[in-house]
Amino acid sequence: MFSLSSGDNPASFTCVFVTWEEQYLLARALAAKVRSSGYRPDLVIAIGRGGYIPARILCDLLSISRLTSVKAEHWGTPAEKEDRAVIRYPLCIPIEGEKVLIVDDVTDTGESMALVLEYVKALGPAEVRTAVLQHKEVSGFLPDYYAQVCPVWQWIVYPWALHEDLLGFSRKILAAGPVTPARLKEELSSRFGFIASEEEVRFALEDLLSSGEIVREGAGYRKKTC
Repeated sequence: MFSLSSGDNPASFTCVFVTWEEQYLLARALAAKVRSSGYRPDLVIAIGRGGYIPARILCDLLSISRLTSVKAEHWGTPAEKEDRAVIRYPLCIPIEGEKVLIVDDVTDTGESMALVLEYVKALGPAEVRTAVLQHKEVSGFLPDYYAQVCPVWQWIVYPWALHEDLLGFSRKILAAGPVTPARLKEELSSRFGFIASEEEVRFALEDLLSSGEIVREGAGYRKKTC
């Protein structure tokens, strides 16, 4: 995944929002592709955390009862802007001889999917295929199944990660100096196309405040300094 830390991203880029209804329609299209290919997985493996909900919906649409997960995380290094994916939480069941479908929400860099695929193959399954809701053409990994192609790179905001993404973009803006809630809302929109309500912005600020990442300064908020 692409990091939302304050130092790693361009000054501005465009977000695209996926609603709950849209993600379900994407999952239905994805399930149809898997079914029409003739592939019948014994087991679905979700890549945590983005793949949890798409994988559960696919299981429902494909009538698959067996679902588990593996957690891949990205760890940044101070000397490099790109992250390195590692397996954080491995599988806890044997999968020898199983037909497996690995599911994630999106292939961005593709590094997480490539890593998990390599890891799963080493565990001795009969066959492994990969599936995502959305595939970005800039990705270094091409999944076996995808519901939609994204020809232009954009940050995709899924409904299950809305608050998390809002926190990430807010951190980037707050790193540049103190802002009021109204100003933060404007900056989110103008710099990233991230449309958030005043209530959502204030909730994010309170979250950052309670975690000790920011402090109040008059009518605004700023990043806490050491």
